[in-house]
Amino acid sequence: MRLASFKYGSTSSWGLVAETHALDVGTVLANRFADLRAMIAGRGYDDVAAAAPSARHIPLAEIAWRPPVPNPDKIICVGLNYEDHRRETGRPEAKHPAIFVRFSNSQIGHLTPITRPHVSENLDYEGELAVVIGEAGRYIPADRAMRHVAGYACYNDATVRDWQFHTHQFTPGKNFPGTGAFGPVLVTPDELGDLDELRLTTKVNGVIKQDARLGEMIFPIAELISYCSSFTQLEPGDVILTGTPGGVGAKRQPPSYLMPGDVVEIEISKVGVLTNPIVAEAEA
Repeated sequence: MRLASFKYGSTSSWGLVAETHALDVGTVLANRFADLRAMIAGRGYDDVAAAAPSARHIPLAEIAWRPPVPNPDKIICVGLNYEDHRRETGRPEAKHPAIFVRFSNSQIGHLTPITRPHVSENLDYEGELAVVIGEAGRYIPADRAMRHVAGYACYNDATVRDWQFHTHQFTPGKNFPGTGAFGPVLVTPDELGDLDELRLTTKVNGVIKQDARLGEMIFPIAELISYCSSFTQLEPGDVILTGTPGGVGAKRQPPSYLMPGDVVEIEISKVGVLTNPIVAEAEA
């Protein structure tokens, strides 16, 4: 399934996404599931399939994309999880994942502008695979972790670099409003096959800046889920961002930061393409 949250007219809903249209399954199932997160928690996939034939078709050109899960309980971010990115930052090898958090109110959807705040000119891209949790769990063994996955999406963990490095804590640079682009769709695991062979690329104005196989992660998805579930209870709809490959703008010579008018595309094979223009805060 390819699932999304969206608006059209005055209606906020969610549903299935086809090549040219979205199916408003959320309205059909409104008495059962308030939103996509509730459907995931209730494991209502059979209900979605049953409701699809009677759902209204909306042309994709008429919808405003929201983050697939607009209201996750937690967004857990993993840093330095590709070897080429670790090397370009000069950070030492680590025994455990580097973890920080992003707030849900910093998120935006596909085609929504990413906002460069007026307090900085150091806005950077970070293409990532987002993992959405489908089943709650604590102390999840790595060999069972993939059973807890609802699906996958593209994410641009856009970062305000100077604010990220004000101290050793990354939080300020990762939580400016309008910087966490998520979507367009959440793709269920049965659609994707071997994740390791999928390719993640980031383009700025059509030029490739990042390019890696998902199998190049230092800490694989199952290990990340197991590790995160040890220090917190994972809940349906939670998002784990699995890290960005090398090639970020901050580590280029000279540094290459995003400017108003730029367009960033995050593509993961079989998952989709997440596209967001850049605007200055005064224009947002």
